[in-house]
Amino acid sequence: MTVYPPYVDPDQLPPALESLGRVHIVGIGGSGMSAIARLLLAAGIPVSGSDAVATDHAQGLTGARIEIGHDPAHVRDADTVVVSTAIRESNPEVVEARRRGLPVLHRSLALASVAAGRRVVAVAGAHGKTSTTSMLATTLQYCGADPSYAIGAELADTGSNARLGGGDIFVAEADESDGSFLLLWPAGAIITNIEADHLDRHGDLDGIRSAYRSFVDTVEPGGFLVLCADDRDTLALRADALARGLRVRTYGEGPADLRLSGLFLEDGATSYDAELDGSPLGRVRVGALGVHMALNSAAVLLTGLELGFAPEQLTTGLERYAGVHRRFELTGTADGVRVYDDYAHHPTEIAAQLRAARSVAQPGRLVAVFQPYLYTRTQTFAAEFGAALGLADEAVVMEIAVNREDPIPGVTGRLIAERVPLPAERVAYAPTWSGTAQAVVERAGPGDVIVLLGSGPVYKLAPEILELLAERAR
Repeated sequence: MTVYPPYVDPDQLPPALESLGRVHIVGIGGSGMSAIARLLLAAGIPVSGSDAVATDHAQGLTGARIEIGHDPAHVRDADTVVVSTAIRESNPEVVEARRRGLPVLHRSLALASVAAGRRVVAVAGAHGKTSTTSMLATTLQYCGADPSYAIGAELADTGSNARLGGGDIFVAEADESDGSFLLLWPAGAIITNIEADHLDRHGDLDGIRSAYRSFVDTVEPGGFLVLCADDRDTLALRADALARGLRVRTYGEGPADLRLSGLFLEDGATSYDAELDGSPLGRVRVGALGVHMALNSAAVLLTGLELGFAPEQLTTGLERYAGVHRRFELTGTADGVRVYDDYAHHPTEIAAQLRAARSVAQPGRLVAVFQPYLYTRTQTFAAEFGAALGLADEAVVMEIAVNREDPIPGVTGRLIAERVPLPAERVAYAPTWSGTAQAVVERAGPGDVIVLLGSGPVYKLAPEILELLAERAR
């Protein structure tokens, strides 16, 4: 059962699930919002929703009434309206909900309402949240825990981003971008890493560090915290957590409670030797590629142990992990070229994924296609994005795909393209969607690997690229 500290503002506590009535979700087509809709439907709550366009995420929401476009009439029979930070107060449905005096809940409170009464395990961090959350959910399923979960992407083996299970564990991806991870009040938590991002909200790295310290304060007394010891800022949270009486467990390639060594990447999987508290635990193999994925799996292994599951069950579950959509996902092969799609949208994520992709591409070449997502992020990290893309043999930078920011004069994808440290003929800036696929195909030959990178709709290029490759082969 969720335990809320006495100092918590009552306005920050989730309402009882049965008090929500008929729920309308503004932006229901997003990955996080569709997950909440799926959970509410499973709990027997009537759901309606709207979005600007039809999305893949919303297609499977059987039982929900979904409207395209935003109109005050869409909240005509709603008792509660759920929004995300991306939804502005000027949205006509929000305006109508305010006029009628309806409760307008942030998505994190709606999620907390569903999770209340279960043991919440929250997965936070600048990078790796989705992969770690999905690994934990699938591994616990293998262990027979029948967990509930809410993830920012669909699991490859189920095609779903959320599930209301019969067990008492609820695994939740915890988002620091808007501070909503402070509203989950978990029994245990994972922090994979801390890095400068979402500076439009947090200001600077010190602001982000402060937010994570506050997140640690939300873990239930007597709960546990799993930290990556290889990340200095993450490990720095250990002292505060211990002072609060939390059980702290660490993992990493360096000194840690769970230490990884002998990492090996092959055939879409990563293996390593694990040593727990100085004793060999054996060889661990996870069905995902990259050093970063090995570290994510170590976090899952420690968390599973804290939850009381046997090491043998957990390692077998990790080996059977089938991945999550848009995380180095093979979309197809044509003319001897493999095309992968990945959600990486921060310089650190792009660098990690391209290093992993290199092991797949060899002896072929690596072609990176990146679509930036936010003006502020592009402006802040243009040099870092360029350096990360320099790990590929060829780089194509698209225009910014933004959905929640106003443009910043002079900030375009060109800022990144100009900073890629490759010969000029191996870097292209694609300011329009039209012709981008052709520009990518011209840079790839048989045996090469193309990786589409970004949190926006860059993945929609894959079918066009594959068709052009197939035409070339013919």
